[in-house]
Amino acid sequence: MVGPSRRREAVDHARESLEVSERRACKTLKQPRSTQRYAPARADDEALVIGDMLEIVRRNPRYGTPRVTRELRRRGWRINHKRVERLWRQEGLKVPQRPRKRRRRLGCSANGITRVRAEKPNAVWTWDFVFDRLDNGRPVKWLSLVDEFTRENLLLYPSHSIRARDVIALVGDIVQERGAPESIRSDNGPEFIAKALGAWLRKSKIGALYIEPGAPWENGFAESFNSRFRDEFLGMEIFTSLLEARVLTRQWREHYNKRRPHSSLGYLSPAAFANKWRNARGNDNDEETRDFSSPLVCVYRYFLWFSHFFLALVFS
Repeated sequence: MVGPSRRREAVDHARESLEVSERRACKTLKQPRSTQRYAPARADDEALVIGDMLEIVRRNPRYGTPRVTRELRRRGWRINHKRVERLWRQEGLKVPQRPRKRRRRLGCSANGITRVRAEKPNAVWTWDFVFDRLDNGRPVKWLSLVDEFTRENLLLYPSHSIRARDVIALVGDIVQERGAPESIRSDNGPEFIAKALGAWLRKSKIGALYIEPGAPWENGFAESFNSRFRDEFLGMEIFTSLLEARVLTRQWREHYNKRRPHSSLGYLSPAAFANKWRNARGNDNDEETRDFSSPLVCVYRYFLWFSHFFLALVFS
């Protein structure tokens, strides 16, 4: 009961239901009797004003009472905003709720770790964000980049804000240093589905593996690293500034890559596992080269060539 008209209705209801006098009902509800007996005089042009107002609202459904008032004045009506607001409530008008835009949802289960596996270094990278706060409460986000085969952490960068262009600059430096991967796996975060980032991935000939929305287990390597990072580092440190967070992050990343034993790598560190794999791969290539250049192989190849040449002469 804010306006006089609503109080007037309450007084009438009290008189009818409780069978009390107007004087007593007005005194109880604190309604002046003069206001209770006042009969508002409706202007003769009210129907025309309502018609113009409804026409303005139909053409401009996002207009509220301030803009409708100005439009009515442009049409020549001498009217104040209080009258427009009264007619607005009387007609039951309201600005419709703006429809919520649906964000682009990319990805499918076919891009999960069980379907697309990394068989060598630089085959599949995965990136994600981890969030924490400074000692003063200001939020910080870390961009992490992990090689799924060697489990090496290629990038771990904290900042207050990391946008798509920042991701391109940071990951671009890693690509120039190590070479481009075949594909990068990620969730549907706004930084990862940005058009600029998609164009950069296509230009760099890097495939984008977007996992099914709402299925973080399909990006298991990123989630596993984030869990270790939060448990062993973020949960143990208090950062007083962004600079301190960057220095400590650099130290922990070096420890993770070079000294921390990884259970899925036979308790080798990621860097040690990567070196072991490259050395084994190099030895296999050397053996293939020695086998190819051995005398027996050369004699066998000459024999095959001579046989093909002789058959061609016989049947020609």
